[in-house]
Amino acid sequence: MNVQRDGERPANKISRLLEVYGEAPLPTEKGEFRTIVFRERKTGLEHVALLMGEVADREGVLVRIHSECLTGEAFGSLKCDCKAQLDHALEVVAKAGRGVVVYLRQEGRGIGLGNKIRAYALQAKGADTYEANRLLGFHDDPRRYDVAAEMLRLLGVRSVDLITNNPLKIAALVDEQIAVRRRVPSTAPVTALNEGYLRAKVERSGHLIDLPDPADDQVGKRTG
Repeated sequence: MNVQRDGERPANKISRLLEVYGEAPLPTEKGEFRTIVFRERKTGLEHVALLMGEVADREGVLVRIHSECLTGEAFGSLKCDCKAQLDHALEVVAKAGRGVVVYLRQEGRGIGLGNKIRAYALQAKGADTYEANRLLGFHDDPRRYDVAAEMLRLLGVRSVDLITNNPLKIAALVDEQIAVRRRVPSTAPVTALNEGYLRAKVERSGHLIDLPDPADDQVGKRTG
């Protein structure tokens, strides 16, 4: 499939992992993005790249690798910072005029929607987000990033400025031979409802989030 516009290169390289399935412009509140759907050849699972500007053969392309969160992004859940991080990434890319938001269909940190809700039930009884995953028989974070790396390769991105607070995500891209030039902090509000979730990410997996001191009454500022 040809996904080329004037002045753009198509994402039509051969891949054993993915096929380009559809492409269209998408006007959003943040601006107009070029939307490309990539389908996994083996599973049929579909992922999305939201592009702005020319990214092929460019160095230091702003990139956000974002995993699906139905509860936060569609239902407005206040338990996490997923929607705020997605909105922030789209704003950063739109302001720069060039970049990619890779949206992966990995609900619930890769455990699926049903198990995510089961994990929420365990969290309501006192488990943190990682303990809940373990109680359900999952690893702390079973997500994979080979698909994201392949999407970036098909788009012709040479190196990225990665919008993330997660050092494991940086390491995963590097392992997939995607050059990460620098990290751009992903900012989102810290609230009374999501602070425990964010603190678990810092303490359990080393997320680079600037949280208020538990002794201070500073909840409501933004993460950095």
